[in-house]
Amino acid sequence: MASVPNSGSAAPPPPPVWDAQPVGTAPVGYGGFWIRVVAYIIDAILVSLVLGVVTAVFGLKYMDFEHPENFDPTVNLLSILVFWLYFALMESSERGATVGKMAMGLRVVSNDGKRISFLNATGRYFAKILSGMIFCIGYIMVAFTDRKRGLHDMIASTLVIKTR
Repeated sequence: MASVPNSGSAAPPPPPVWDAQPVGTAPVGYGGFWIRVVAYIIDAILVSLVLGVVTAVFGLKYMDFEHPENFDPTVNLLSILVFWLYFALMESSERGATVGKMAMGLRVVSNDGKRISFLNATGRYFAKILSGMIFCIGYIMVAFTDRKRGLHDMIASTLVIKTR
């Protein structure tokens, strides 16, 4: 006797598909570890050049290894302020990317693909401190997570996607 394919009960739901793309859309590419490293190097060079000019104009000692007593601690505060504003303002802008990320074809978006706010970008920036404090494991996670997310991305609920 043949078995009856439908016993009258409802079919079980399909297993959940995590990170599924909406029907009819192209899959999103995520910014991996090395491309993000290159983008950061570009940004660090750019911001460091700006900081060098600013400190020279105001006569601040950025670092004097021969005479460390001449070091002005306001340079540290200025560095934190400039890097924070650069990353937070650029990543929360309409382009959603710093100069380095734009050069590498990357963009920072929220988990649902929308533009992030300045507050969210600020949280992401300062969460990077935690990513670096634990032997940079928070950054290394980018290479091993499904959507290429670092700890700071998880904390801020953001993604770094490819734009091209």
